[in-house]
Amino acid sequence: MSSEANEKLILAIPKGRILKEAAPVFARAGIEPEAAFADPDARQLRFTTNHADLDIIRVRSFDVATFVAFGAAHLGIAGADVLMEFDYSEIYAPIDLGIGKCRLAVAEPAEMASSDDPRRWSHVRIATKYPEVTRRHFAARGVQAECVKLSGAMELAPSLGLSHRIVDLVDSGRTLKDNGLVEIEHIADITSRFIVNRAALKTQPERVGRWIDRFREVARVAA
Repeated sequence: MSSEANEKLILAIPKGRILKEAAPVFARAGIEPEAAFADPDARQLRFTTNHADLDIIRVRSFDVATFVAFGAAHLGIAGADVLMEFDYSEIYAPIDLGIGKCRLAVAEPAEMASSDDPRRWSHVRIATKYPEVTRRHFAARGVQAECVKLSGAMELAPSLGLSHRIVDLVDSGRTLKDNGLVEIEHIADITSRFIVNRAALKTQPERVGRWIDRFREVARVAA
């Protein structure tokens, strides 16, 4: 990563639900993206801001951590679920922004849950987009987890025989209910964090540190 003083800082943010919740956070931090950022028909992925040395890129939620870890972006907003799954040592996550609140949970068909006892499991097959988190969670109590990696539509796995159980993010629980599933185990509470690339913080402490201070103040006021 270049440490030239005139290099633009790149802030990576996730598409989707978190983007809508993050908009007020940007405003309170004094960041105003160019008009195209709010245009749903815009095809561009990189946007200028009212700060000459700061651009925003909009990428998939799982990719935010990768862009920041490998130095393609200096700053980012990522869910704790993503950070837990990848566990990149190159990422420093100093601030909980308190947005994107949900939970990571194990779910199974309601008819199974009535007689199932997770404490008796020794081996489970689970469909999830979080195989690393899932394996660590179950290994901590001596259960072997065979993970089937999916990127979406997790709730279909039990009804189609791919796996009896899933590990996924849960907000209201309505999607689980609509698909005949119920939560049976809590893994972690999830919120979104402000993250930075450690090398960028080391080589550009004033520039990167200024944004850490600004977002920390925003989170403090909002708490």
